[in-house]
Amino acid sequence: MPCIFPMLPLTVGFFTKRHHNRRQGIRDALLYGLAIILIYVGLGMAITIVFGASALNNLATNGVFNLGFFLLLVVFAASFLGAFELTLPSKWINKAEENTGKKGFGGILMMAAVLALVSFSCTGPIIGTLLVQAAGSGQRLGPVIGMLGFSIALALPFVLFALFPSWLQSLPKSGGWMETIKTSLGFLELGLSLKFLSNVDLAYHWHWFDREVFLVLWIMISGCFGLYLLGKLHLEDHLTKGIGVPRLFSGILVGAFSLYMIPGLWGAPLKSIAAFLPPQDTQDFDLYTQSFKMTPQSGYGLVRAGAAGTKHKDLFHAPLGLSAFFDYEEGMAYAMSVNKPVLIDFTGHACVNCRKMEAAIWPDPKVLPLIRDEYVLIQLYVDDKTAVGSSTIGEINSKLQAEKFNSNSQPDYVLLDNKGKLLTQPVGAIYNAAVYAAYLQSGLNKFKKL
Repeated sequence: MPCIFPMLPLTVGFFTKRHHNRRQGIRDALLYGLAIILIYVGLGMAITIVFGASALNNLATNGVFNLGFFLLLVVFAASFLGAFELTLPSKWINKAEENTGKKGFGGILMMAAVLALVSFSCTGPIIGTLLVQAAGSGQRLGPVIGMLGFSIALALPFVLFALFPSWLQSLPKSGGWMETIKTSLGFLELGLSLKFLSNVDLAYHWHWFDREVFLVLWIMISGCFGLYLLGKLHLEDHLTKGIGVPRLFSGILVGAFSLYMIPGLWGAPLKSIAAFLPPQDTQDFDLYTQSFKMTPQSGYGLVRAGAAGTKHKDLFHAPLGLSAFFDYEEGMAYAMSVNKPVLIDFTGHACVNCRKMEAAIWPDPKVLPLIRDEYVLIQLYVDDKTAVGSSTIGEINSKLQAEKFNSNSQPDYVLLDNKGKLLTQPVGAIYNAAVYAAYLQSGLNKFKKL
C-alpha cells in the first residue's frame, strides 16, 4: 500500500543499523512485529469487550447497524478510490513519535504505534471492514481473530526483511502499481457494502433491494473495475502508457465476472456467488424457479403444489417453488395429519451459508425429491423483524431453536417425527449433496421404522 511500502526499508534499516550487534537488531525487529500484533489484537479485544457476545450476535441483522455500516463502507470505498484521504489527528502521531526513543520494549511499542497511525489512510478502511464483518458475524472472538490475521500479515514483511536485509534489493520500486492496488480495494469495498444494505432490506421486508437490483449494481461495479484495470477508466494520474500483463489479466478476469452475472437478471442461479445474493424468490423475473414448477426436469419430476402454510405466507417464500410452512405449530399439525416426518430449516435473511445450501445443494436430484416428497418443510427465520405482539417472528423462532434444540447457528437442519421427537442429530451446512441426501434419508428410514 502507498502509505506502508515506503516505510519498509526505512524501518528495517533502522533495526539493522541501530545496534552494532546484528543479533540485537534482529531481536528488536522480532519485538517490533510482536508489538504490531499486540496493538491490533488489542483493538479486536476492545471491540469484543465493548459490544459483548450477545450484542455481537444481534448486530448481524440489526437495521441501524447494517445501514450505518453500509454508509461507512461507502465512505471507505470513496477514500480508496481517491475522493479524499482518511487521516488521524497529527497530535496523535507527534505524541507517539516523541516516545520512540525510549529504550526497551516500550520504545519499540511506540514505533509500532507510529506505523499504525501513519498508515491509517490505507489500513483504516481495511480494518473497519474487517471489524464490521467480524462483529456482524456474531462470533465472540471474531474481531480478535480478524485482527490477529491482519496484524500478522502486516508485521511479517518487517520481520522477514530484518532477518534477511539483502531481500530489500529485490523490492519493486514505488509507483503507480501501489495506487492500483488501493483503487482496486475501493471497488471491492463498494461491492461488499451492498450486502449490508441487502440484510436490512430483507429483515424488514422493504423490497427496495431485490435480487435483480443487487445484481445490476454488482455488474456495474465490476464492469467499471474491469475498465479501470484495462486502462479505459481513469480515477487518478499515475497510469503509465502501458497497463502491463498482470493488470491486463486482472482486467479480463473482472470483466468476465461481470459478464458471468448477467444471466442472473433472468434468474440463473449463479451458484458460485449465490451465498452473497438476495434470495431467488425476491427476483421479479425468474425463469429458473419457474422451470421447476412447469416442466419435468431430469431426475426431478414435476414440483407439485402440495400443502403450504397460511401463516406468514405473504412474508416468506420457500426456494425452488417448494411448499413450506413458516410457523412451527402449523407445520407440525400438518405433518401429523399426513403422517410425514418434518424437516425444520432454521434460517436467516443474513445467512450466507443458508443461501449457498438453497442454491447449490437443495436443487440436486438426490436431495430435492426427498425434501419435496418425503418431508414436511418448515422454514423458521431467526432474524426477521416483523412484529408479533410484543416480540418479533425472529425472536420467537430464535428462542424456539435455543430452548428446544440447544442451538443458535444457521443453517440448522432438524429432522423430527410428526410428534416432535428427534429422528437424528441436527446438522448445519453440508456442501456435499450426496452426504446431505444421506442425512435426509437416514431420518426418513428411522421414521418408517416407528
